[in-house]
Amino acid sequence: MKIALGPILYYWTRQKVFDFYDSFKKSELPIVYMGETVCSKRKELHLHDWLDIAESMAAQGKEVVLSSLALISARSELQSLKKICANNRFLVEANDMAAVQLLTELNLPFICGSGINIYNAHSLALMHKKGMKRWVLPVELGAEALRGILQDAEKMGISDNLETEVFCYGKLPLAHSARCFTSRAKNRPKDKCELACIDYPEGLLLRSQEEQQLFTINGIQTQSAACYNLLSEWRHMAALGVDVMRLSPQAENMRAVVERFHKVINGSNEEILLLDESMLEPSCNGYWFAKPGMMAHEPAC
Repeated sequence: MKIALGPILYYWTRQKVFDFYDSFKKSELPIVYMGETVCSKRKELHLHDWLDIAESMAAQGKEVVLSSLALISARSELQSLKKICANNRFLVEANDMAAVQLLTELNLPFICGSGINIYNAHSLALMHKKGMKRWVLPVELGAEALRGILQDAEKMGISDNLETEVFCYGKLPLAHSARCFTSRAKNRPKDKCELACIDYPEGLLLRSQEEQQLFTINGIQTQSAACYNLLSEWRHMAALGVDVMRLSPQAENMRAVVERFHKVINGSNEEILLLDESMLEPSCNGYWFAKPGMMAHEPAC
């Protein structure tokens, strides 16, 4: 079982991004995703900056993946996507079908992010035929759904050449919209948002009238309010055939989170670490157990 650091979903300052990746250069983390996936207006870093960071991480022996936007809505975004797909150096995570088409035309292998919505083995086989080497389970699917997909994939003869990745930590990316919720919260039009997202390094919490934490607003992206956490399910995932556990970057203490996952998976005081992890912050895991996503479900055993 490998651990992957997913792309940063929030809008951070240029220096914070560089410092963040610097902190993981010497770590045992094997896979790192990077790039802007939410909003093309977030331009603290340009493609050449991402490539510079990618080269420095690759020099430390890490597998680097460039992640693409999840919602392509402008010609300029398509042009930027073409440059990412044709980078000639790093694997690309396709988060939109436009990226899948471009990478297929270039005859390049790729990864399908959770936004591609692969819900069955037939879709898996189609993407595999186009060149997909790894896929990320849609966040709203759970263990039993994954079991069925992988069993069907094995019957179809595609499971041996395909890696499976599961989103295991962080605020769940639930949906994307053409509207910007953060600019609306600031009473600004989307085209004059003044890059409001940069004021919220972990998104903007949305509560109900009864003060229940419902969602996190992150520009055009809606996330869960609570942090998704499947650390305790790592053995179950390994038994199902999951190859990679994805951890989504948060603004604080991310190095400690990665180290905790690494220690648990490698059997270092597992019971103590799992107990301690459950006490860190309010978390949810409902989707994995086919329950409402915001639930914190306790497994039967």
